[in-house]
Amino acid sequence: MVMPAATTAAPAAVERSRGWLGQELFQAGDVVVTTGGLALALAALAVAWLLSWVFRRGLAQLSRRNGARDRQAAIYTVGRIVHYLLLVIGLLVALEFIGLPASRFAVFAGAIGVGLGFGLQAIFNNFISGLILLFDRSLKVGDFVELESGVHGEVSDINIRATRITTNDNIEILVPNSEFVTGRVVNWTHREVSRRLRIPFGVAYGSDKEKVKAAALEAAAAVPFTLAQDGPRRPQVWLAGFGDSCLEFQLVVWLTAEATKRPSAVKAAYNWELESALARHGLEIPFPQRDLHLRSAFGLSGHEAWSALGRPVPEKPEAAPAPRSGGNDATEDVERQIAESPPKPDPEA
Repeated sequence: MVMPAATTAAPAAVERSRGWLGQELFQAGDVVVTTGGLALALAALAVAWLLSWVFRRGLAQLSRRNGARDRQAAIYTVGRIVHYLLLVIGLLVALEFIGLPASRFAVFAGAIGVGLGFGLQAIFNNFISGLILLFDRSLKVGDFVELESGVHGEVSDINIRATRITTNDNIEILVPNSEFVTGRVVNWTHREVSRRLRIPFGVAYGSDKEKVKAAALEAAAAVPFTLAQDGPRRPQVWLAGFGDSCLEFQLVVWLTAEATKRPSAVKAAYNWELESALARHGLEIPFPQRDLHLRSAFGLSGHEAWSALGRPVPEKPEAAPAPRSGGNDATEDVERQIAESPPKPDPEA
């Protein structure tokens, strides 16, 4: 009986494909790598990557629907951990297809350990530091941080080796994860997104403090980044010190969440309004100056020196009355913090 041509061609194609898949590419010890094994290994890695991408895509949509920052950080951490686990599983399956079972992987563990001891120590350190950041949750995507090196910006991504920080100038900086673990990091938005900003400025000696305060509060009200105009987080004006040429004041304001991550531009906005408000009230921002006091003239001193210069003898100023504490914002702020602080436990109890 004569078989049809199509029926006889199919087994031949299967045999040729088997021969092609079983073709040996190279041999490493007793492990023979074939074309089919390599193709299956690449397919396993691709499937693991695809599953990770789909899973992280679903978590990203869930994170966008959930507005809580803590939950978003938890979702991001779960996505990263699952991503690493799927890649490890895909790698182990790929090694099985190649012909290197997981039981034999211990042979390469020593080589990997030697490599970590020499050239991969920094990479391994950054990887472990990245896992610590994800689990510790002291640093989350969206936080505004300032590093000991002076780098500051918003955390955009926490990767396996480095964390990506985007500055307010839209510059992306890759910082090794170990720097966040071993160095000093200032997280401006770790516990709360609002923060207090102090804008220093100076006015000439002899200026009316109440007029200075009114001008500074007008400047704070003119800036849209001020969180509140009354209440415990209202703007305050502090007399911070007595400089060589001016009275040193500070405008103390609480910022909105959006302004917290842009300190340089926000401070410039307050300085702009401060200069305008001080000019409207006729208050002078002085230049550095020195006053020369002549203690003697032509061998004369005291009243005789003043008479020789044709100047009236200055009278001793009367003692100023005690200031009223009600208008001092710094005093009010300290008293409020003391009143709100919890009582210390009695050691004798």
